[in-house]
Amino acid sequence: MSDAKSDYGAYEPVIGLEVHAQLLTESKLFCSCSSAFGAAPNAHTCPVCMGMPGVLPVLNRRALEFAVRTALATGCTIPPVARWARKNYFYPDLPKGYQISMYEAPLAVGGVVNVQTPDGAKHVRLTRIHMEEDAGKNIHDAHDDHSLVDLNRAGVPLLEIVSEPDIASSAEAAAYLRNLRAILQYLGVCDGNMEEGSMRCDANVSVRKRGADKLGTRAEIKNMNSFRNVERAIDSEIRRQIALLESGSRVAQETRLWDAERGQTFPMRSKEEANDYRYFPEPDLLPLRVDRTWIEELRAQLPELPEARRARFVAQYGLPAYDAEVLTARRDVADYFEAAVAAHANPKALSNWVMGDILRLVRERKLDEQLVIEKWPVQPADLGALVALIDDQTISGKIAKTVFDEMVETGAAPGTIVERRGLTQLTDDAAIAAAIDGVIAQNASKVEEYRAGKDRLFGFFVGQVMKVTGGKANPQKLNEILRAKLSA
Repeated sequence: MSDAKSDYGAYEPVIGLEVHAQLLTESKLFCSCSSAFGAAPNAHTCPVCMGMPGVLPVLNRRALEFAVRTALATGCTIPPVARWARKNYFYPDLPKGYQISMYEAPLAVGGVVNVQTPDGAKHVRLTRIHMEEDAGKNIHDAHDDHSLVDLNRAGVPLLEIVSEPDIASSAEAAAYLRNLRAILQYLGVCDGNMEEGSMRCDANVSVRKRGADKLGTRAEIKNMNSFRNVERAIDSEIRRQIALLESGSRVAQETRLWDAERGQTFPMRSKEEANDYRYFPEPDLLPLRVDRTWIEELRAQLPELPEARRARFVAQYGLPAYDAEVLTARRDVADYFEAAVAAHANPKALSNWVMGDILRLVRERKLDEQLVIEKWPVQPADLGALVALIDDQTISGKIAKTVFDEMVETGAAPGTIVERRGLTQLTDDAAIAAAIDGVIAQNASKVEEYRAGKDRLFGFFVGQVMKVTGGKANPQKLNEILRAKLSA
């Protein structure tokens, strides 16, 4: 993570994030329509989510459960009463003309998400967590002369998680989002897929002279669909505002869109305030009182969260802090690693394989958001079996790469591949010595050069012996015997 002080000179960014997380419920927030992504336009709609006259909303209990679990996992306080409100604005993707949300009395307040900075751990405070329904989607590029509206997303349950302006750099903002997404994934309440829009982020960005008390004028940044774009957009906006102030201009309070191709933000509209939405209590929904006993039951059911799991990986498995951070950033990866260790207890070797070859495969096959490890190309027990074959010297690390590639392509167990292809490592001292003798006899001139001081030729001899043995010679024994014979 970069150092914000050196990046922004005499200026100090002040950043707050508003995250909308789509909850992993089967149905929408106030009706029984499916909330699944990818259906034909307007296939998942009904009179309730389309805002027909006379219909009444009914709260999805599962969505409330997910919201409470998130509040508990982030250390929030859940007040005795939350109240629904109508957020009024006119746009084609909002058929009722208002969005059911929460305003004066949210579901949860306070809380914290921890991030690592160059100066150590930092607590980013949460202002509030509240529930609301999503809007539909406008489609502007289907026809030249008109736009279309898809209401499948209208009424899908969302959590809005609002941070305090405690974030001081674009890198801290990205770290906060990654940690928040990890918490949501561990809880099983949101898949965190930013490309599909199930986790969306708006950033409120301002700058001020370092050490000043008064906040600068903020701009809200939208249309950021990845952690990388969040970081790029915030950094671009910080530098835009600094340039304006340095030139003697003023920063306008407005909403801006991020253009990833141009690498800059551009104006969308003037920034709204709460009174622009004419909030008033939702008359069709009673105040929300969450049972205290149920809250404690949900608290007792919370899973081990990323921060605790990271510490346990260091303590229990003896992993470096870096390994533990990578492995626990996603619940599916952490689960995969622990399943592999259960099959064969060599945590560090398995950590290397998971962080290297396994995560490479996950990225290449676009399984980054696939939280079901049973669908991954190599199962954790098979990876454990592969490392066991290396540890008992049945195969070398080099041959293991060949075996792994075939495991990926065929799904076969590593032992089956080794036996079928005759890849068992050559460990017999006499056989290795015989192969070395043959190579030395065929390369007498190079032997003399080596003995005359050309030590780099040692690698040549190793390569020749491996060629003769089909890459099966045990590397450690090969090196020991070869070095002894060349020195004789």
